Order: sequence, then C-alpha cells, then structure tokens
Amino acid sequence: MTSNSFFSCTFYVVALLALVKPLGWYMARVYEDGPVGLNRLLAPLETWIYRLSGVNPDQEMRWTDYAVAMLVFNLLGFLAVFALQSVQTYLPFNPQNLANVSPDSAFNTAVSFATNTNWQGYSGEVTMSYLTQMLGLTVQNFVSAAAGMATLAALIRGFTRRNAETIGNFWVDLTRSTLYILMPLSLILALVLVGQGVAQTFSPYQTVPLVETVSYEQAKLGADGVVLQDAAGKPVMETLEVKEQTVAVGPAASQVAIKQLGTNGGGFFNVNSAHPLENPTPLSNFLEMLAILLIPAALCYTFGMMVGDTRQGWAILAAMTLVFVVLISVEVLAEQSGNPALAALSIDQSASTVQSGGNMEGKETRFGITSSALWAVATTAASNGSVNAMHDSFTPIGGMVPMWLMQLGEVIFGGVGSGLYGMIMFAIVAVFVSGLMIGRTPEYLGKKIEAFEMKMAAITILIPPLVVLGGTAIAVMADVGKSSVFNPGAHGFSEVLYAFSSAGNNNGSAFGGLSANTPFYNAMLGLAMLFSRYWLAVPVLAIAGSLAAKKTVPVGSGTLPTHTPLFVALLMGTVLMVGALTFLPALALGPVVEHLQMIGAK
Repeated sequence: MTSNSFFSCTFYVVALLALVKPLGWYMARVYEDGPVGLNRLLAPLETWIYRLSGVNPDQEMRWTDYAVAMLVFNLLGFLAVFALQSVQTYLPFNPQNLANVSPDSAFNTAVSFATNTNWQGYSGEVTMSYLTQMLGLTVQNFVSAAAGMATLAALIRGFTRRNAETIGNFWVDLTRSTLYILMPLSLILALVLVGQGVAQTFSPYQTVPLVETVSYEQAKLGADGVVLQDAAGKPVMETLEVKEQTVAVGPAASQVAIKQLGTNGGGFFNVNSAHPLENPTPLSNFLEMLAILLIPAALCYTFGMMVGDTRQGWAILAAMTLVFVVLISVEVLAEQSGNPALAALSIDQSASTVQSGGNMEGKETRFGITSSALWAVATTAASNGSVNAMHDSFTPIGGMVPMWLMQLGEVIFGGVGSGLYGMIMFAIVAVFVSGLMIGRTPEYLGKKIEAFEMKMAAITILIPPLVVLGGTAIAVMADVGKSSVFNPGAHGFSEVLYAFSSAGNNNGSAFGGLSANTPFYNAMLGLAMLFSRYWLAVPVLAIAGSLAAKKTVPVGSGTLPTHTPLFVALLMGTVLMVGALTFLPALALGPVVEHLQMIGAK
C-alpha cells in the first residue's frame, strides 16, 4: 500500500469515527423522544402526520402488532412502486416518453426498493421516468431505511424494558426516523452535491455538441431495412459522423443523497456513482462514501446510550471497524498489485522499464485505485450497493472481498438499523457459546438468553446463506440461469454467486457481466430479497418482545463482560467463522480458483 493510499484510507476512517458520537447522541435523543433542536420546527408536522394517518402516538404495540404493521407498510410500498412503473407512460414528469416497465422487471424493482436492497436490473435513464424515480424509488429509499431503523429501536427497547408487553409504536418510530434523521441529513447532503455539480432538474435530456466529431462506418440499409450489397456481394458501407450527444439529466441529487445515507444504493443513472452527474468530483466522492457508513456506525453509539452503557456500543463498533480496516487493506493491495501476468510485460524505452501501475480496468481515472477499492469495501460493508467502479473488472481477490463482506450477513456496519440488529444477533450467539463453555445460562445486557432467543437468532443467521447458496445452485444448474452467463468458468460462477450474495443480503451491488434483467433472474433475485429482509426482521422483533417481557438479571461473578477486548475478539470470531465455514467452498469454486489461474498464467 502506498503512502497516499494509507493516508486516504486513514483519513476516511478517522472522519467516520469522529462523527459517530455526535450523530449517535442525536439519534438516541430522537428515539427517546427528547429535545434535539428541531422539535419546534418539526413537532407540528409530526403531529399533523399522526392525525392525518389516524395514529395514536401514545399507544404502543406488542411485537406481533409491530411486525404486522411493518409488513403491511412494506407491502403497500411494494404495490405502489409496481403500479407506478406499470403506468408511468401515462403519467406526468416523463419528458422522454419512456415506456411502461415489463411486469417481471417491475416486480424485481419494487421488491428491491421496498426491501432497502436497490438491486437494479435496468438502466435508469432509459427505463424510469422522473415521477417514478421521485415518487416511487426515492420515497422508498426513505421509508425502507426508516423501517430498518424502527426495527432496531424496537430491539433496543427489548433490552431496556422489564416485564413489559410492548416494544414501542412502529408508526412513531418510522415517522421520527424519517422526519428527524433521514430528511435533515439528506437535505444537507443534496445541497452540497448540487454545489459540486450533481444534476437536479426537471428539464428534458439535453442535446449538446461534441468537442470533436466522431466518424465511423456501418453497413448501409435499403428502404426495406435490408443491408445493401455491391456487385461482389459485400455490404455497402457508409461513413457517418456524430456531432452531438444526448446527455441524460433529472432530479438526481435528491435521490443520490438518500441512496447513500439510507444505505440504499440505487443509482439514478445506469453506471451509478461512476456517472459524472451523480458523482462529479473527489469531494462529492468522499462525502458520498462517508454517507454510506455514517448512520450505521453512529447507531452503535445510539445503542450504547439507549441501553445505559455506551461501552456496549463502542465494543460492537470496534468489532466492525477492525474487520473493515483489515479488508480495506486487502482490497487496496489486491487492486494495486494488479494482474501479475500484465505486470510482467514491460515496455523498453531507452533502457527504462515501465511496469504495470495496478489494475485500473473498470475504474474512473478521476477516482483511481484507492478511492475505488475503498468505496467497494464501504458499499458492501453496508447494505448500500452503490458503486463508483465496476466490480466485475476487479482482480479475483479484489472481487472476493466485497462478495465475502456481503456473505458475512451485512453486519460489518451493514444497513441502517438492519446491520446493527444483525450484529446483535451474532452477539447473542457469542454469549450463548461462551455460556456453554462454563455451563451457565448466558446473559446479554441483563437479559437471559434462552432457547427461544437462540432459535430466532439462528434463523436470522442461517436464512441468508440458505438463500444465497440455494439460489446460486439453482441458477448454475438450470439452463435458463446459465444462458445469462457470458463469461465461462470460475469468473462466470463468481458473477452468479455475487448476484445472489447481493440479493440475499439486501446489498444491491452487481458484479456485472451477468445478464440479470430476465424473467428468471428478476423472479429469483426478487424472492431472495423478500426472504432475506423479512425472515430476519420478524425474528428480531420476536426477540425484542421476548426480552422486553423478562426481568433484568443482576450482574454476577459468572456474567461475561460484553464491553471488553475479549468480547470484541469473540464477536469478531463468531462472525468470521460463520462466514468462512458457510461460504468458503463456494468461494473456492469462484474467486479463489480464478486467482490461482491468474497467478499461474504464463
């Protein structure tokens, strides 16, 4: 790793950690209904929302009611986005007159945005109208993120309450997450991004003259559309000149801000954050990358404050950060090393040898290797999925790191809310294992961890691998699945495995190279996203209800401290061992084999 890379990565991590405490404190105050400075401005609007929707903010819910409210709300969001795509050609704010979206693609996209995955099998600028992007996708970016944050708030109350039957009110948690946290942060970031040059307009696409005319030859067609041929039977060629280009624009900045802050990741344009109108400058790149992990990291401090012991939050944050830093180092080194077969090729110029400068394939020159590698790790450590480089062009190890980060369960920071409650499930497993070692009923944050909690935690940990490995197996065995793979061998397998890892862990990033906008993959990946979102959220709420009903157990001599370096190591080991044991065989068939082929190439 070069000194510049080391400084860039260090600066990013330090800036992220510096924001954890102030934002974490603010969010804890929001969920505890304390004054946060915005109450005078937003409290009347909050009250009006409750009255309009018929919600009594003082009426709390049992965990079953909370889960039903969350599921019904997400179902309505799915139906709204599906319907909007299906009739967008008849609706306003469609200056390019884009057609209605096909049912299978509309299903996949509606599921994707309702589940906070934002997997995109379509090209945004040629598929979605402005209205669909704003009213459908951007709104879901807010509320799907808020639903994950609400689920976390309910789980935290499970630890803090004693002999209680309720865990809060979903509608209140959803509203406060959106109104007091996501909207103010998104407004600030969107304004800064507009200042950096991110598009934000309702104007139609712009036609602009090219600086240099582009000439090319193509076969000439007759009036009937058939290629004309000369006397020798060869195609008649004609030279065409291109003097102008159509530039896609739209209300992008408002969607880009929440796509990053809400760990959504869906791009307004096809190439996502590699697009110069989504991410034009090094400053916009840094701020967008910082926004990806900002809320997931700060929620660790929120968790510590709400349970009455900030050391608990710092311990979880430490486990996340240590794994994150190690994988950043691996990623940057892999991409800077490049392909040894190419590095061995030298150009002799006046007795000087020019060696390979690393793997720049698929990367924007304005960002370079380090920023691209750092973004790849950040976006897959969170359930964000936005990209500023094409992961399909990374080295085998460079592609394996983001893939494995997703396969760990999106708990190394993870999505807003979902990442932390996923990590708490691993913490429950860790304290249970430690309790077995000493023959004592395990406890976590003053609550006994018993059979019911372990069953629910096991479900949340095992469902994603089942979805990922099962979906991959079906895709590579079925002819319809293999027909979308254009890269043979290990790399083609990696593309399929990456796609299901992304959908099965609600990430949304794509390896590329896989033709996934087909009825088969739209349906399979859509189902994967549904299972991996709600088969995790519902068991988490069940644990919250179970813990809230329990009394607090006094700390004793046999209680495992869960804020020490020992517990941090135990938690990291639990996460890494589950990921390694579950996915190592599949990784061996894909990126590991490809890496061995690369270094063994002659």
